[in-house]
Amino acid sequence: MDLLRRLLKIDLPANQSVFLWGPRKVGKTTLLREQFPQSIFIDFLQTDTFMEFTKAPFLLRERLIAREDEARQHPVIIDEVQKVPQVLDEVHWLIENEGINFILCGSSARKLKKGQANLLGGRAWRFELFPLVSKEVENLDLLRALNHGMIPAHYQQNKYKRSLRGYVQDYLKEEVFHEGLIRNIPAFSRFFEAIGYTHGSLVNYANIARECGVSSKTVKEYYQILVDTLLGTFVQPFKKRQERQVISKAPKFYLFDPGVAGAICKRTIAEEKGELFGNAFEHFIYLEMLAHSSYHELDYNINFWRTKSGQEVDFVLGGGEVAVEVKGTSMVHKRALRPMKSFIELYAPRDAIVVCNEREARLHSGIRIMPWRLFLQKLWSDEIIR
Repeated sequence: MDLLRRLLKIDLPANQSVFLWGPRKVGKTTLLREQFPQSIFIDFLQTDTFMEFTKAPFLLRERLIAREDEARQHPVIIDEVQKVPQVLDEVHWLIENEGINFILCGSSARKLKKGQANLLGGRAWRFELFPLVSKEVENLDLLRALNHGMIPAHYQQNKYKRSLRGYVQDYLKEEVFHEGLIRNIPAFSRFFEAIGYTHGSLVNYANIARECGVSSKTVKEYYQILVDTLLGTFVQPFKKRQERQVISKAPKFYLFDPGVAGAICKRTIAEEKGELFGNAFEHFIYLEMLAHSSYHELDYNINFWRTKSGQEVDFVLGGGEVAVEVKGTSMVHKRALRPMKSFIELYAPRDAIVVCNEREARLHSGIRIMPWRLFLQKLWSDEIIR
C-alpha cells in the first residue's frame, strides 16, 4: 500500500493535551506514531494492557512518574481510551500535578459520556481524523472512492468488498454490541440495514420505527449511537426566517464513508451516471466539506434547504453564505437550476455553485457550474468558503 500523507497536523503548545477521535481504521494510530515517534504509547487494544489498567488504573500514574523525564518530553499517547474510562481520573491528576501532556485517542466518546467519565473539563483540545479526502489522494478515482470508500486500506485494496463487509460487522460487534450500547440487538441490526437505504434523505423516525419494530424514541436513540460512535452526522435544515413553505424540523443523516454506505445496502456503482451514482456523489462531496471545515478550523455550518413543494438545495454553508447543489450528470440543464434560483431570490448568498461532472466550468444566471475536481481544488484552497 502507498504511504499517504494526511492533512491533520497535531501541533501542541506546552502544557496542552488533546482528544483525537475518529472511526476505526481511518489511520489514527499510524498518524500518531508518525508525528510523535518518541512518545510513550499505551494501547488498550492489547488485551493484557486493557486487563491491567481496568483492574488497576492507578498503574498509569505510578508508571509515568517512574518515567518522569521521558513522559515530560513528549505527550503520552493512550490509544482506544474509551475502553478504560476510569483511567481518565489518573490522566487528570497527572496533567494537574505532574505537568504531563496526553493525546487520548479513541473511536467513540459515548461510553465516556454515558459512564460520566472525566472528560478533563476543557483541559484537552478536540481533534477529529476523517477517512481520506481528495487532497490526500493523488489522481483520485471517483468511482473507486464511491465503491471502495475512503478508509485508507479499503480505497487502496482491489478486493475491497470482503473487507467492507467485515468492517461493518466488526464495527457493530465491537463498538455497539460489546460496549453494551443497546439491548435489542435484532432491532438495532434491522435499523442499521435501513440506514443504508435511507441515508442522505430526510429522516422519518416513524417509518423506520415501524420497519424495526421499536418506538420512534428508540430510533432517535439509535441514531445518536451512530453519531457518538462516529458512524455518521446529521445535517439540519436551513431556515433563516419564519417561512411556512420551508421544511424546518426533519434532518438528513449521512454515514461517515460512501463505501460503508454501499456495503450496508449492497450497492455497486458501475458508471458515472444514474440515481445510485448521483446519491453517492452527493454523499462524497458532503464528506469533503465536512472534513475541510474541521481540518482548516473553520467550523462553518453545513445545512440543506428544502421546501414543502419539493424545491431543494443540497448544501448551504456558513449560515447562507454559499449554496452548493450536487448533480451527478455531465450536463446540467436549466430546469435543474430552478431550486437554486429560488434560493438566491430569497437569501442572496455570496456564491451559488452546482458541482457536477461537466468537463469545463461555466456561469449561468449568476450560478457557477463547476466540475467536481475544480470545486474540490477550490474548496481545499479556501476559495469556496473561508
